[in-house]
Order: sequence, then C-alpha cells, then structure tokens
Amino acid sequence: MRESRFWALMEDEFGKAYAHVLADQLVITPFQLTAKEALGAGKSAREVWEAVCVQQDVPEERRLGRDIPPKP
Repeated sequence: MRESRFWALMEDEFGKAYAHVLADQLVITPFQLTAKEALGAGKSAREVWEAVCVQQDVPEERRLGRDIPPKP
C-alpha cells in the first residue's frame, strides 16, 4: 500500500480534518507511536492502517475503503 492510499483511506473513514488529527495524536499501541511517527519510522502504510483500524474498531467491511463505481 502506498502512503497516498493510506491517507485516502484515513480521510474516507474519519473525515478529511479528523484523519490528520487522529494520525497526529492517537498512539498506536503495538508501535507506541502515532500513525505519522510510525510512517516516519519506516512502518509500512498497510501495517499502520491495519493497526489504526483495530484500535478504532473499524469494521472489516470498511477496511478496504468505500466502493467507488468504475468510470464508464
């Protein structure tokens, strides 16, 4: 997963403004770092996203993002 996809998923799930607040302030238990710190420390975007989902109780069906219909 690219970091840009991580941010798209964060903004889709938590809203554009709150996603960045959450990434700055929520300490992810397994890493003992915030999401931004974990990304900066070299953790993969997928690992960080999954950890955020677990900690924030994001349902499995929403972890891949919302369905976007293909362009015709």
